[in-house]
Amino acid sequence: MKLLRTIRLDPSDTFVFERAAEPGEWAVSGSFVFWNEDAAALQGKARAAFRAGFLGVQSLGWSTLVQIIEANEHDYRAAVGMLAQQLVASFGAPTINDAKAAAEEEFAFASSLCTHPADTLIAIHRTQEGGKIHETFRSLRPKGGSKSFRAFTFFEVEGEDDFGERIDLAALGENKTSDKS
Repeated sequence: MKLLRTIRLDPSDTFVFERAAEPGEWAVSGSFVFWNEDAAALQGKARAAFRAGFLGVQSLGWSTLVQIIEANEHDYRAAVGMLAQQLVASFGAPTINDAKAAAEEEFAFASSLCTHPADTLIAIHRTQEGGKIHETFRSLRPKGGSKSFRAFTFFEVEGEDDFGERIDLAALGENKTSDKS
């Protein structure tokens, strides 16, 4: 089976998101975090997480990219268990059994995104229209089949041609430094 893990090609996630996922965490889409939010009202780092973040299960941090990896049944069960615990502790799931069922659904969806070869990177773009969250995904692979990933490498892209929104990384970085003052 294939699952998604967070990956960090450069430090940008640490200033784009309020909490960045650690590299190598199991990941899910994470749209459930925003189920009761008005996306149009989100600002700054919360808006960046809504638009372009995958949820790292262990830290509940965000990652711009995830990597498709081979996983075994033990990995899957551990990831589901960890997300179930987070759903109870941080999101108010009524019971661990309810949380486990929800976590299994999240990982089933995440696994459904893993139709590409292992090591393929996946990016997400979320919008909210008519009260519903819509997600589009694009896959990124190193040109020429190299397994090496660097932050500024040209990739072959499959999926949406243009997500339609741009993120000003410099402005987000300025917000981080001003937050510390």
